[in-house]
Amino acid sequence: MEKRTFKNKVYQQLANIVKAMSNSHRLEILELLAQGRFSVAEIAEETAISGANASQHLQVLKQAQLVSTQREGNHVYYGLAGESVYKAWKALRDLGIERVAEIERVLRQFRESRQSLETLSSEELAEKMRGGDITVIDVRPKHEFEEGHIAGAVNIPVEELSEKLDELPDDQEIVAYCRGPFCVFADDAVELLREKGFNAKRLDEGYPEWMLEELPIEYLNNK
Repeated sequence: MEKRTFKNKVYQQLANIVKAMSNSHRLEILELLAQGRFSVAEIAEETAISGANASQHLQVLKQAQLVSTQREGNHVYYGLAGESVYKAWKALRDLGIERVAEIERVLRQFRESRQSLETLSSEELAEKMRGGDITVIDVRPKHEFEEGHIAGAVNIPVEELSEKLDELPDDQEIVAYCRGPFCVFADDAVELLREKGFNAKRLDEGYPEWMLEELPIEYLNNK
């Protein structure tokens, strides 16, 4: 094989991966699938697109070998094809936050408007958890919590939080986390908790990053 043919083939395959990721809905789908496995209907609901569009986006991602499927009975579930896929998505996200001023500005303004600007890094949270006297709540949906969560965290989905405030200690710092820095569940939770007088902050990232850093995790689901 000629050197130029070799390079053209390799770079074209890499370009195919980049092309598959060059869509805002597909990027959101990849972030969602980092939480666990989802059906087409669940993905459509979470990303606010039609089932047909969700299916088309998933086929593009599957052709690029970024997602895999698993059938259970009559249902097909999608998940990331491997940890490297999430690492690639995270690298792109981090590059955007670092190099695109508009992303950082929008993120900061959103956090300021929701009283959730004060955040903790994974390292800071891990240190506080070792010292005790802190409550960590996972405000993602129950099935995502079951797929994997920060060890010791309590699952209170954000839509249930207002009804379960009496279950939280008022003499401890509370840290809420969700899917990652672009997920708003934790911001909603912190805003509500602060309004009710709790000392609340959000984890600046989410469960996938915590897992990637090989910090303690737990599972309730063997799927």
